Parts: sequence; structure tokens; C-alpha cells
Amino acid sequence: MSFESPSAVLRRHGLWARKSWGQNFLHAPDVHEAIAAASGAAPGVRVVEIGAGVGSLTARLLARGAEVWAIERDRDLCAVLRAEFADQPRLVLHEADAVRFDYASACDEAHPRPVIVGNLPYQITGPLLFTLLDRHAITGDWVVMVQKEVAQRIVAPPGNRTYGGMSVVLGRVRELQWIMQVSPGAFTPAPKVDSAVIRLRPRATPRGEVGDERAFRALVRTTFQQRRKTLLNALSAVEGREAAARWCAACGIDPRVRPETLSCEQFAALAREREAEHGGAPIDVAVAPEDDSVEG
Repeated sequence: MSFESPSAVLRRHGLWARKSWGQNFLHAPDVHEAIAAASGAAPGVRVVEIGAGVGSLTARLLARGAEVWAIERDRDLCAVLRAEFADQPRLVLHEADAVRFDYASACDEAHPRPVIVGNLPYQITGPLLFTLLDRHAITGDWVVMVQKEVAQRIVAPPGNRTYGGMSVVLGRVRELQWIMQVSPGAFTPAPKVDSAVIRLRPRATPRGEVGDERAFRALVRTTFQQRRKTLLNALSAVEGREAAARWCAACGIDPRVRPETLSCEQFAALAREREAEHGGAPIDVAVAPEDDSVEG
């Protein structure tokens, strides 16, 4: 199987990277191999690849024997993939938007939780991650490349200055692992920022049960909007100071601590207390988006 550089493939088809779409093609073989290895690609494994591009990673996943469902929204690149992989029966190409893709369609009796891999476009990393989070129960490992700063926020532990809402909502149901840092020179064209590959593996049991997932995310998001305040003051933005004090007392959490010191389990406990006061009914909280994109 050929492992040509993305530039060579693009030239052969008379194409170039679309800057308006944020296209940066990974050309470093060692990074491709690291992603393929971390994904566990092998015979009998179904991998859903987000943003297949010209097929550089696709080729390595196929070489390991995996069945690849490639998602690519660029019509021209889909034509490239059809031409370059015409003789590969284990490749299933989907010309689609990864944020709106039906990931449940990739699940069947032989592949109940397909693996997700991809170099996520920076401008839609948040929406993509929360699309995947909504499909957490039907997907296996996620091995994704994101901007380095985003990766640091995701894998950060409580107490770390980069720990935030994404760390909590993803870490509650996924084991978060740093795989490697990737420099701008590994891409064509080179982006202006460093990237990182991380793996998010399903936990056997969540770190704290919640009833209303949307309400849980709203509480986390609201709290981290006030991350420099005490927990009591940050939670007061949800339903007032008295309610926040009751939740902290019921959970045995010191209301004077900062939100960034709380574990996933403690946030889940606060969310359950909040729900209990409303009889388990869904709770609507109007909050503005925050800087680490806890949406969904």
C-alpha cells in the first residue's frame, strides 16, 4: 500500500489545502503510525475516521487490517479517496459533516462500539467532541488530534490551572490520556499552533452518576465561568446563594474552595442535589458559552 505525502497526492489531483476550511494535512509518518497504534486498529476492528483528507492515516489503518469508515465533507477530497482506494473493499467512504454524522449507523452486532480517530479541525473541535460525547455509549476509544492547549485542558487533573469544564464532563465517562505532542512542521500547510494526540477511553463505570446530563453540563459550565470565585459564589449563578449553600452542605463540600479543585464525582454529587430539589425534572439554566466549550 502506498504511503505518499499529502502534497504529492494533492498535486496529482490538481488540488490544494482550503484555508477557509482550516485544512492542514498531516504528513509525518511517525505521527500517523502512533495514531494508528493507539487506536488498536486490527483485523475485525471498525474505525470511524473523522476528516480522512487524502487518506494518509486511512492507508495506515487499512494496512493494520481494520475496516475504515471514512468521513470527509470536502467533495474534491472524496473524489481523491475514491480514486486512491478504489481497490480497498475495507474502506467505506461517507461524504458527510462529522458533526451531523449518524455514528449509530457504524454499530452492528460484530462492531458494537467502533473506534473513532481523526485530526479534528480546530474551529469545530468543541462541537465535534460533544457530538461524540452524546454518542459515548455506542463508541469505543477516541484517538484524536486537537490543538495542544485544548488537549491540555481536557487531560488536566483537579487543581491544575488548565483544569476546566471539558476535563470534568469528558473525564466523568472517559479515561483521558496524553499520547504525544505534534509540532506545526508535521503539517502541510503548517498551522501557527502546536497540536497533540490524546486518547479518550470509555470508563467501565462513570466517575459519578447523574440523571439529567444536560443539567449536569449546565452546572459545570456555569461554575467554571466563575472559576476565580469561591465555589459558593460560582454556584450562586445557577439558582442563588441559599440553594448553592444547601448543595455544598449536602455533599460535604467546603463552599470556600475554588471550582477547579473539585473532582468529577463532586460535580456529579452537586448535580444530583440540584436535581433532587426539582423532583428529577429537567432544569433549564440560561448561561453564556464559556471558554472551554462545555456545550451540548
